Amino acid sequence: MAGSRFAYVRKFELPDSLLPGTFMVFRLDGHSFHRFSDIHNFAKPNDLRALQLMDHAARDLMEEYPDIILGFGESDEFSFLLRKSTDLYNRRQAKIVSTLTSLFTSSYVFHWSSYFLDTPLQYPPSFDGRIVLYPGEQQIRDYFAWRQADTHINNLYNTAFWALVQQGGETTTQAHHTLRGTVSKEKHEILFSRFQINYNQVDEQYRKGSVLVRQEIPEPPTAQVTIPKELDDNIPPVPEPSQTGGKKTKPKRDVKQKTKIVVLHCDIIKDEFWEARPDLLHD
Repeated sequence: MAGSRFAYVRKFELPDSLLPGTFMVFRLDGHSFHRFSDIHNFAKPNDLRALQLMDHAARDLMEEYPDIILGFGESDEFSFLLRKSTDLYNRRQAKIVSTLTSLFTSSYVFHWSSYFLDTPLQYPPSFDGRIVLYPGEQQIRDYFAWRQADTHINNLYNTAFWALVQQGGETTTQAHHTLRGTVSKEKHEILFSRFQINYNQVDEQYRKGSVLVRQEIPEPPTAQVTIPKELDDNIPPVPEPSQTGGKKTKPKRDVKQKTKIVVLHCDIIKDEFWEARPDLLHD
């Protein structure tokens, strides 16, 4: 279609392609989720329904975009790693951020009623997104270690805080004062001595967050058919290539292994997770 005299305005659109050959981490956060969680009566310190809904939206995103190879979520936040060689939307930053954020948000809203059965959605939630580029594998490992360490720090504080409020009878102001300046060991001691809560036995989903990875689906074994000898004797032999005009059958192409997205609650700071998946950071 021929351009009109108004088409010159397209010149104001600036390119925003991301640097090639780098790892791309897309992170989104809930916008004003403290207010959102209060209005919708999220359980404290953790609401299992809300966490499972976040996992569901993250899984939908990874199923739609195969170039996302790893996801990590905590609270109202999720981080996604795209393969280093991805050319998704020609690596246009605005296109990637806007599309992935909108799909995650729409999935969250669409599946809300499946998790919050008795809590109607009062108003639409929103998420903000950003992309950060990292040059190498070590930075990627350190990034996800940072997010999981943050999960532990936040959850330990919140678990102790809400125990003081819900079981200890303190106001929120008093609970903040009680925990001010305490280190991890002291929070563990408060939980165990005052409320008989062993933090190390708290559900791993709350302590370690959700890890989403692609896992290969093993192909079912080929059924072995036994042919009776009396029938086998009547089956003609397969002709050799010379008997069929010298034409050879083309070898079958390798079929790409099918995968499924699984949600784990495991340690991604230590080496075991990465050593078990040596190809995760290699295209």
